[in-house]
Amino acid sequence: MKVAIEKLDHYGRGITKINDKICFVENALKEEVVEIKIIKETKKYILASTTKIIKESKDRVAPSCPYSNLCGGCHLAHLSFEKENEFKESKVTEIIKKFTKIKDITIKNIIYDEPYHYRNKITLHSKDGKVGLYEQKSNTIIPIKSCLLVNKKLNEEIKNVLPSKEDIILRIGNKTEEILNQNNKKESITSYIGNKKYQVSAQSFFQVNSTITEKLYDEIKSIIQERNSKNVLDLYCGTGTIGIYVSDIVNNVLGIESCKEAVMDANTNKELNKATNCTYKLGKVEDLTKEITNKYDTAIIDPPRSGLHKKVVEKLLEITPKNLIYVSCDPITLARDLNLLKEKYEVEYIRPYNMFPRTYHVECVCVLNKR
Repeated sequence: MKVAIEKLDHYGRGITKINDKICFVENALKEEVVEIKIIKETKKYILASTTKIIKESKDRVAPSCPYSNLCGGCHLAHLSFEKENEFKESKVTEIIKKFTKIKDITIKNIIYDEPYHYRNKITLHSKDGKVGLYEQKSNTIIPIKSCLLVNKKLNEEIKNVLPSKEDIILRIGNKTEEILNQNNKKESITSYIGNKKYQVSAQSFFQVNSTITEKLYDEIKSIIQERNSKNVLDLYCGTGTIGIYVSDIVNNVLGIESCKEAVMDANTNKELNKATNCTYKLGKVEDLTKEITNKYDTAIIDPPRSGLHKKVVEKLLEITPKNLIYVSCDPITLARDLNLLKEKYEVEYIRPYNMFPRTYHVECVCVLNKR
């Protein structure tokens, strides 16, 4: 069946219509004419794959990775990087416009850097003596020799990984180039963001794109400096990275995090950076709302994809810090939370960051001011 692609959806799939039913087409771009094979049909939509490109988009590029049609990790490998950035900026604008009941939110220009070799971490799966990445939409292992998204030095380690009974996490320290893997059995490595030094263990969350993370943290730091913030909440703080990054210019930072290893790392990082004004509490943010008091003038919030827990929203609306800086990895849950916060906060702006090039994922910083 031959179809014309109208636009891309938020997952980077082509959109067309078949008998007035929406159809999502993998590996198809806007304004292309393609032959498709239907994979699945429901009452509401159709899923299809591209079998042949009849009219090719000027924005199409040949994927650089030999595994790109297999592993499915690079959803946008066939789209030029320039258009990928445009797509992500438009995606954020469209989602915020569609899902918030707030008029005229400013979306600033997307921040981006290199599209490849940006990841300082990769998780490999192992099964039946094979080591690699999962095939798209299955648990079949694709053995790989390297991954174009991964740091070049870390890629060399992939070749030495042995089959295992569990997932294998490889990490490399930013600037230090220390490597954590199954061969050296290191418990942790040292990594840098800007001039701040961090200990990172295997299970702790740490941003995978060091270049973009530094740009994002610099923006947060400049906001805090401009507003003369003194007492800062760092909610969902991970290994304490953001709070420690801004600790030089504030009086106090309270970080809350539910991962035990991350809190242990955060306390070590506090010592490494002589950030004696930082305090870390272990627990879910929604379970520790008593710690969140009105002494704090600024809250930095970096929640998981699911966004803010209802109890956390209620607490923020109760204590109303003057400034909220919301770091989001999912624009849809960001939009939902902005609707919940809007009675007491106005959005100054949202800025997208291309933290995960060649994928459809996009990070955002949203700055909110108390009304």
